[in-house]
Amino acid sequence: MHPILFRVPLPVWTVPLLWVFLIAAGIAFAGAIGLLIAKNKPGAATAGIAGVALAALASQFKEQTYTLGPLPIYSYGVMLGLSLVVGWYLTLGLAERDGLPKETMANCYVVTAIAAVVGSRVLYILTNLGEFDSFGAMFDIRRGGLVAYGGFLGGFLGSYLFLRSHRIPLLPWADVAVPSLASGLMITRIGCYLFGCDFGRPLGETAPAWLKKLGTFPHWAEGTLDHGSGSPAWVQHVKERGLDPTSDASLAVHPTQIYESLVGAALLTLLLLARRRQKFRGEIFLLFTFSYGVCRYLLELLRDDAERGSVPPSLPEHVLLPAGLVLFAVGYTIGFSHVVRDNMVRKVTQVLAFVPAVALYLVLRPETFAASATLQYSTSQAVALTTGFAASIAFAVYYKAALDHPEQAMALNLPASPAAADDKDADEEDDEDQEEEDEDDAPRKKRSAPSKAGDVPSRARRGSEKKDEGRATAREHGAEAPDTSGEA
Repeated sequence: MHPILFRVPLPVWTVPLLWVFLIAAGIAFAGAIGLLIAKNKPGAATAGIAGVALAALASQFKEQTYTLGPLPIYSYGVMLGLSLVVGWYLTLGLAERDGLPKETMANCYVVTAIAAVVGSRVLYILTNLGEFDSFGAMFDIRRGGLVAYGGFLGGFLGSYLFLRSHRIPLLPWADVAVPSLASGLMITRIGCYLFGCDFGRPLGETAPAWLKKLGTFPHWAEGTLDHGSGSPAWVQHVKERGLDPTSDASLAVHPTQIYESLVGAALLTLLLLARRRQKFRGEIFLLFTFSYGVCRYLLELLRDDAERGSVPPSLPEHVLLPAGLVLFAVGYTIGFSHVVRDNMVRKVTQVLAFVPAVALYLVLRPETFAASATLQYSTSQAVALTTGFAASIAFAVYYKAALDHPEQAMALNLPASPAAADDKDADEEDDEDQEEEDEDDAPRKKRSAPSKAGDVPSRARRGSEKKDEGRATAREHGAEAPDTSGEA
């Protein structure tokens, strides 16, 4: 394993943190003033808040210094950065294909990525408060220390707040964003493997030799990292499993990092295939939420690292663990099983969904009168159960509505763009001007329009009528008026 890929050669230089934060605060305040002059009040407020926060940090670190020297480039940090780049191109490509505004989605991706990293770090800190000996250590993520579900929840919240401010629905974005979560799992878990964190339980004696080799983590040379003298698995096995401190490697364990990387690849394939038959906006997001919940719950059964945290209650393991699988089976039955069109096949899959729970119960059930070990769900297991079951209920509701109103279910419901709104306003103004012109021209057209037959007597008709009146008057006086009409 290679926790550090290489080191950037830099001169040794001691920097007082007080001045670093003060300079950063000054830059933030200058930016706030510039944005205020440009009449960008939201940006100015954000920069001002950042300046205040940096000034507050300066007061906290006024007695501390940072020694700048050869800079280690950690394998986990490299993989995290690579996952963000891959996710960028994957997400924006799918967004453009679905008809979402590319520029807005690009900004949303940046916000979501930052919120995901912050959320994953916050959840890790909350579950491992005793690990940090200083406030600054909480910000060092180059060596890992991120919880996938924290990133999932943090990214979801960041996306929601950003899209709400732009009046764009969340679900179309969620559909194009979750494939990047799958690719992120595939890439970042390789970083976890290179660093040696997030390892699994010890393998049995009958495990294949190649698997044992994959699951063995070394005792690093002294000075490889600033803290610790070996991989996390080696350190934990020395403390808790009686491993000889002079041993060159840890016990052979399940390489759960590789397992989850393969899960990420499988989920990415599943999501891209599911897009071909998507019936409603949000379907891909809900499918990922449920599928990853099931996979993560099962992977946690094999995890053994001490940094996962736990959630009450404490119950016998042969009750607690199968109960979670029963909940997932119920979720599949009420929700995702309805994708199977054949009624008989659907019922068979619903029955089979409960088989893993029964099998796990039989494996873990203690012998008669034997004591049973008690467990708590890990933090990730609790989140997996909650989000997975909620996704099942949401899928059942949306899927039924999609069958009744398929066109509305796939509508993006995007707000009108400024250009489209201007065109619409221009068209309305043109229509109003045309109506006014028509009203002004109506009297003129009425006066100049030719008379219809039978409406007004023609000139010849009026002349003939006058002649008839003259003849009648002449007969009354006893004389015949001369005929000047030219008629025979």
